[in-house]
Amino acid sequence: MKMQMPQTLSIPNGDKVQPTFSKAELNARLEKLRRYMAENDMQAVLFTSYHNINYYSDFVYCRFGRDYGLVVTADSYTTVTANIDGGQPYRRNQLGDNVVYTDWQKDNFFYALKNLIKDGSNIGVEYDHMPLQNLEKMKAAFPSSNFPDIAVPTMKMRMIKSAEEIAVIKHGARVADIGGAAIRDAIAVGVPEYEIALAGVQAMVREIAKTYPHGELMDTWVWFQSGINTDGAHNPVTSRKVEAGDILSLNTFPMIAGYYTALERTLFSEFASDRHLELWEINCEVHRRGLELIRPGARCSDIAAELNEIFLKHDVLQYRTFGYGHSFGTLSHYYGREAGLELREDVHTIIEPGMVISMEPMLMLPEGRAGAGGYREHDILVVGEDSVENITKFPFGPEHNIIKG
Repeated sequence: MKMQMPQTLSIPNGDKVQPTFSKAELNARLEKLRRYMAENDMQAVLFTSYHNINYYSDFVYCRFGRDYGLVVTADSYTTVTANIDGGQPYRRNQLGDNVVYTDWQKDNFFYALKNLIKDGSNIGVEYDHMPLQNLEKMKAAFPSSNFPDIAVPTMKMRMIKSAEEIAVIKHGARVADIGGAAIRDAIAVGVPEYEIALAGVQAMVREIAKTYPHGELMDTWVWFQSGINTDGAHNPVTSRKVEAGDILSLNTFPMIAGYYTALERTLFSEFASDRHLELWEINCEVHRRGLELIRPGARCSDIAAELNEIFLKHDVLQYRTFGYGHSFGTLSHYYGREAGLELREDVHTIIEPGMVISMEPMLMLPEGRAGAGGYREHDILVVGEDSVENITKFPFGPEHNIIKG
């Protein structure tokens, strides 16, 4: 006798976990979303991205080639998750239902969606996340529906942080500083990059576990680069050993409940050449001025333009490598880039209270030039009604970060 394998399941296994955010906080986010849906004739929203599913449900999924979703209508709220996760998504869901789809047939994910969304609806989807293949499957499953974008509207909602979000981000910045201190203490001539990076990761994970004993621990990491490896901000850790005179780059990235923060610092091992010191000081000059310019009412493009002038004055603007900073929030700056809030020449957003922004200038001179290497500083600022709080405390500049053995 052949067993009939179900296409969807319910796995209410165990008690609900202690959430990162209060139900009032999560409901406020949901109410804002539903208000937008009503105003824009959107009967349903399907979130599939890491950042929006986490933002609206306090759940960071592990994709491993499977699809995940959060379906929101005017009167329902359902996470759609894979059977491989068991009851964990149910335990994290504070506001609604969880439907589990099985692996027994292809596209059971879309079968689950058809039981949650009526055809003929305007179904919001994330244009910046949904692959064309899945969009075609959505059109086949809902042939009478339209699929307007929900990614940009929700990005704008996420750009303004609540008090509870800011509290998490402040803890993240504090943890990043702890990781930075552990890295600084581990730096010595002859030590490989990966050993130094591991010291930072261990210190941060332990502090997150101490601060959030009911939380999940995932994806906290360090990029520590030395010598030529500093030329890219996101270059991976290697087995290269630190040498005397090396330019070094410390990059700590703790993640708390899907909220990333970051600390980046330029350092040197034992000593720095005159040209290295000159370039380092130029980047620090830009960093200091940038910290002063981030204020409520300032325009992102104006900040970028003024900082460009400082680099131009020193004839190094051609060595600048990316924008001067960006928004921080859920899964920024990994998957959930809030591109509407970046300190770039082509972003004209006005900075508002509740925004959280980094200042992170970088210069990179290629091998063969005097002062070769990548120079980066990185602080995170919380914008208030009439002031700004720098929540990064790790010091920067040559007076602090030439590390002697």
